[in-house]
Amino acid sequence: MAIHDLCLDATFGKVEHAVFARERNGFCGHGKFLSVDWRLGYRSIGLKQHKIGPQEREMAEGIAERIGVAGLGRMGQAIAESCAKAGYSVAGWTRSGVTPEAAQALGIAPCQTLAELAAGSDIVILSLFDDAAVSEVLGQLVQANLSGKLVVDTSTVSPGTLRAAEAAVNVAGALAVDAPISGGPEMVRGGVSGVFMGGAEEAVQRFAPVAAILSDKAAHIGDLGQGLAAKIVNNTVIGGYLEILKEAVQTGKRAGLTMEAMMGLLSKSPVANPFLMHRLPVLLGEEGWVGFAANGARKDAILFWETADALGVEAPALKAYMESATAFVEEGGGEEDVAMIVRSAYLNA
Repeated sequence: MAIHDLCLDATFGKVEHAVFARERNGFCGHGKFLSVDWRLGYRSIGLKQHKIGPQEREMAEGIAERIGVAGLGRMGQAIAESCAKAGYSVAGWTRSGVTPEAAQALGIAPCQTLAELAAGSDIVILSLFDDAAVSEVLGQLVQANLSGKLVVDTSTVSPGTLRAAEAAVNVAGALAVDAPISGGPEMVRGGVSGVFMGGAEEAVQRFAPVAAILSDKAAHIGDLGQGLAAKIVNNTVIGGYLEILKEAVQTGKRAGLTMEAMMGLLSKSPVANPFLMHRLPVLLGEEGWVGFAANGARKDAILFWETADALGVEAPALKAYMESATAFVEEGGGEEDVAMIVRSAYLNA
């Protein structure tokens, strides 16, 4: 079994380095989750592991399936580029158009229409901003002949959106999978994002070799829509963590602690996790890179809270995070990394 270690060397005031080491050893992460084990990283817990057989390995080498990516924002670009580098034939479409230069940089073929993308693809991957965009694109896709194709939605939207279109997708000849991604574009390119898949076993197995390119911990959660439900659960925990971290650093600053001292403490304590470790440079103000923009985090938080509310869950921690993300965006921080919500709160405490 592959071992995934997070190697840490931290002092109280500064984290010296944090390095991910990963080995595939012929496995994709189908049905397998990894959880943090403080100081020395990850161990397998959870569902069944799926070993790639000869047919799937051939697909993973880009011999069998043609990939089409609808939506070339930051995540869509990362998905398209990763699949192309893995050997797949990849085409891309976006509503604003794909220039030849942009397509060449990603290693993909540009498509001017969705119909062109669908006609030249065996697996159509959606990477879109919200429910309205997904519904619009699905509505156009099902007008085409999708016989034998697979439609995979990686967007973060309501679990009901793809379910509502499933019958139309099936009538057009395709199967559907929801496969939302947890983690930013840099994690997709590194193959270490999380992918939560929902759908029929046949459809998920077909997408598994592609998911293995994007993730070392992809999992088949259950029926269509349950991948998105799983992402809501996962990211609700992250949102609550960010909100508590924000309140903690505000309290610590007013008690006389520096951010360096607090991050040094937390990075060596049981509350450390990959999210914290990955964003320490942002929290410390040492780097300004953007893994996941606050605009997207706010949109997702609103979706997650509305889903919880519709299910009769009060979710006060999630609501507080949603309000924090909204306030940060309204103050002009929408294009900054989501971790800047915490750093901004510290600076203004």
